[in-house]
Formats: sequence, structure tokens, C-alpha cells
Amino acid sequence: MDGRTTRSPARPAAVHGRTPPSPDSPAAVRARERRSRRYRRDLRWSPYLYIAPFFLFFAAFGLFPLLYTGWAALHRVELTAPTDMEWAGLRNFTRLLGDDFFWNALGNTFVIGVLSTVPQLLMALGLAHLLNYRLRGSMFFRVALLTPYATSVAAATLVFVLLFGRDYGLVNWLLSTVGADGVDWENGSWSAKLAVSTIVVWRWTGYNALIYLAAMQAIPHDLYESAALDGASRWQQFRYVTVPSLRPTILFTCVVSTIGATQLFGEPLLFSGSAGASGGADHQYQTLGLYLYEQGWVNLHLGRASAIAWTMFLILLVIAAINALIARRLRTSQ
Repeated sequence: MDGRTTRSPARPAAVHGRTPPSPDSPAAVRARERRSRRYRRDLRWSPYLYIAPFFLFFAAFGLFPLLYTGWAALHRVELTAPTDMEWAGLRNFTRLLGDDFFWNALGNTFVIGVLSTVPQLLMALGLAHLLNYRLRGSMFFRVALLTPYATSVAAATLVFVLLFGRDYGLVNWLLSTVGADGVDWENGSWSAKLAVSTIVVWRWTGYNALIYLAAMQAIPHDLYESAALDGASRWQQFRYVTVPSLRPTILFTCVVSTIGATQLFGEPLLFSGSAGASGGADHQYQTLGLYLYEQGWVNLHLGRASAIAWTMFLILLVIAAINALIARRLRTSQ
């Protein structure tokens, strides 16, 4: 012994007169196992709890209406008595095949879709190409492009109704300055489709331009530098570098614009004024959305309206399938 006092290992101090259990005691081991199980359960199930509100809202406002509409499409049912259903099978769908108004609405939807989608995307691509270069006040122009998209559909359509007025419209006044006769935009067939398409082009061109601009800024600058060293002009760089690099984005905007054109409703409804859901005196610009609204909420034929809704849904599925097929071919060709 060297005279120093040896001390025993320190023990945990008692809390409220109790001595804490040893870390190796059975109680401590069980407590650690419980905490470990709670941690594993939290790690596994908490992500599902975070996204559960979305699925609840989707089930309530997306899935249930879709299924109920499909069930109503197989019955003869009126909006005034939605619980009184009489089984009709595919009668509501076969009836559409012989309905001239349905085919008229489908044709109008296709024509307005082409008249609005093609110029819209071409203009958006050109605007994005201009904004992709360094310009003074480029941020101002980018914000300005979103202004039509942020404008209310009702406000924008009412303004265009005034612009395309037959007697005092600005468009007819401009035509008169060059010696052309005024056009009855609302009551004409092609003129009404062109006017409605103009509203769609005005609202969505800037939105698609910003999508193209974001995709252009992701293109490596080395490609442009290599093209410039090879003597390519700006137009050649746009044609051989920018457009091929934007093929997936262009395909995306084409599909989204086509889906939007298929569901077109607000612009033709407000443009028609007193005509309501008929889309003009001769149904000359009645779209599928207006035809659905007319059957369900004007004529109160809920079964027929449900069949139209499901027909539009099937059309969108076909568009999605075509999109997937084209996208797959684009990936394999690269």
C-alpha cells in the first residue's frame, strides 16, 4: 500500500431516494428496445402520415366523383332526382355516337385546340429564345409574361368580347382603317373559333414561354460555344442546338396544352354572352365542356353528362398514351 486511499467506483446518485437501474439491467434493456421499436415505426410510417392528407382529399374530391360519374353514366338519371337511377347500360354512350351535337362539339374542340395550341407554343418558343439572351430589364419581361396567366378568366374574356364587338369593337375598327369590312365575330363559325382561340393564346403563351426559358437555361453553354466556333449563326444555334435539346419539354407543353384544350370551358362560355352553354346561336363554338354543362345543368340529364365526362376522360387517356409512346421513342433515339 502506498498510503493513498482507494475509492470504489462512483455510483449514480439516488433520485428521490431511488437508485437508477443499471444500464445492463433487464428494465433498461427493455426500455431501449421499446425506444428502438418506436423509432423504427416512426421512420417507416411517418412519411405516409405526411402525405395522407393529399390522398384523403384526392379520394374525396377526385376518386369518388370519378367513380360516381362512371356509375351514373350507366344509368338514366336526372339532376333533379340524383338518387332515382334506372339502369341503362351503355345506352348513354351509344347515344353519343348518333348525336350530331356531340360530334359538333368534338369537332369544335379539336379546331379551337389546334388554332390555340400551335400559335401559342410557337410564340412561346420564340419569346423564350429572346429572353434567353441577356437583355436589359429581362426580369421585368419575365414577370410581364405571367400577367395574362394571373388574370382572371372572366376579366380577360370580357375584355376580348369588347375587342371583338361587331359594331364598336377595336378589332373591326382596325380592319376598317385598312378598308376591310367588319366581321361578326360571335355569330360567325370560323371567326368565333378564332376569337376564342385568341383568348387562350393570350392567356397561356407567357406561361409556356417561362417553361421553355427554364429548359433553355439548363442547356450546357458548351454546345453554343462549339456551334459558334463552327460558324453557326443564332438562327442555326436555335435550330440545331436549342430545339433538339428542348424536345422533351416541347412534348410536355404539347400534351398539357392539348389536355387544356380538351377541357376548354370558361372562355367559350363567357364569350357567348346570352347564348350560354349553347356556344353560339348555331352551336358554332360549343366545346365538349360546354356540351357537358348544357346536358347536365341546363337539360338536367345527369346520366348523359356523366357519359360525356367519361368520354372526355377516355380521350385524355389516349392523349397520355400517345405522349408515353412518343417519349419512349425520343429516349431510344437519343
